[in-house]
Amino acid sequence: MKLANPLYYPIAVLAGGISLIVGVRFVQLPSVIMLPVAAGIAAAGASYLGYREPKSFNLKNPELERELQGVKTSALALLKQANELTLEAKRLLTDTFHVELLAAIEISCDRAVEIPAKIDNLAQRLQGSNALLSGSELQQQLTQVQQKIKSSSGVAKQHLDQLAASLQRNINLAQEGQDIRLAQIVSLSTQIQDYAGVLQRLQTKLHTADLTDSEQINQLQLLSEEMVSLQENVYFLVQK
Repeated sequence: MKLANPLYYPIAVLAGGISLIVGVRFVQLPSVIMLPVAAGIAAAGASYLGYREPKSFNLKNPELERELQGVKTSALALLKQANELTLEAKRLLTDTFHVELLAAIEISCDRAVEIPAKIDNLAQRLQGSNALLSGSELQQQLTQVQQKIKSSSGVAKQHLDQLAASLQRNINLAQEGQDIRLAQIVSLSTQIQDYAGVLQRLQTKLHTADLTDSEQINQLQLLSEEMVSLQENVYFLVQK
């Protein structure tokens, strides 16, 4: 664990100060002994707090850095949520007619686990250029999404329509010569939040549904399909 400056972490300094007071006044140890002990406690506390902080992406753009940190935090929360859903689904979906639903949940949740690492890779690409994708590359992405829309229906089509609208806005910004990195990260954030929302709805429904009722199983299946479509959209945005 890398050492950190305690002066940047008031809580660590406070802990060191309290240990000094307790040691000298109540335990009655010599101050020559307690001073280095208190300093060590403050340094250890600062290092721990520094370790727990989100790592900087070094993007040299505070707003972009802040947005990407928020996306990474959301992705880590999604990872935890996906792992919990996988365990619950395995525990609850045990009958043979649950196999298709369980498989869909497991596939989507397994891929959700990979998203934080993909965001780290995305951050590295953001460091190297003013825009993650050029206008022509964004147009290629939009064309791919429009092709998928033609063969989609229901909620999957709705999510793809939203993604297409987002890509079109980013294309317009690129054509105006603007730095579109922030817009692209906002698009990714929206997709991850939608993904997490559907995952939460599926998790709640899984707990309350009558798993012997075919109609309720179908409703769960529709939610799982919506989750898969959002997971594919997230992957689409993090992979160049």
